[in-house]
Amino acid sequence: MMKPDRMIVGVSGASGIIYGIRALEALKTLGIESHLVASKAAEMTLGYETDVSIKDFRARADHVYKMPDVGAPIASGSFATRGMLIAPCSVKTMSEIATGVTSSLLTRAADVVLKERRRLVLMVRETPFHLGHLRTMEALTEMGAVICPPLPAFYAKPKSIDDLVDQSVGRALDLFDLDWDGTRRWGEDLEGGRR
Repeated sequence: MMKPDRMIVGVSGASGIIYGIRALEALKTLGIESHLVASKAAEMTLGYETDVSIKDFRARADHVYKMPDVGAPIASGSFATRGMLIAPCSVKTMSEIATGVTSSLLTRAADVVLKERRRLVLMVRETPFHLGHLRTMEALTEMGAVICPPLPAFYAKPKSIDDLVDQSVGRALDLFDLDWDGTRRWGEDLEGGRR
């Protein structure tokens, strides 16, 4: 079955909203239709961490949904997507997905992605982790999710925060078989890497 080339991007209220912004920009350059759902806390974080307006943030996506809209297309398994990236993913959001008791479109869409056996990637933003966080990550991994905290790759020799962000987003997009130019690869395009 041919599937439309589209992906859901969820953004929760954790620090690191730049990951969600950059993911939307990357998907646009890759020609992937993006479906955005962001929490109220994410929009608050947008104001704390960036100079990007809510209007400009939403404009980066092809389709935008409100959190209470559990009747949105992304809440149904019949709506075909590559899967869902939550960038950043708060521990609260991660925990709600793990329980299957979803109270918003963000977590409902993630639950649907899991039940349809599609790719769910969570860029979890929290540190340090306590045992409850780790057990929740273990449960989600057993359910088919991929836990992908945005960690710096110093082999890429980042020269700016943007370089660090791009590398983390690029590695998350790799998990959807998307090759974005913002990703530097060991052994391919790095000095000192194997050729």
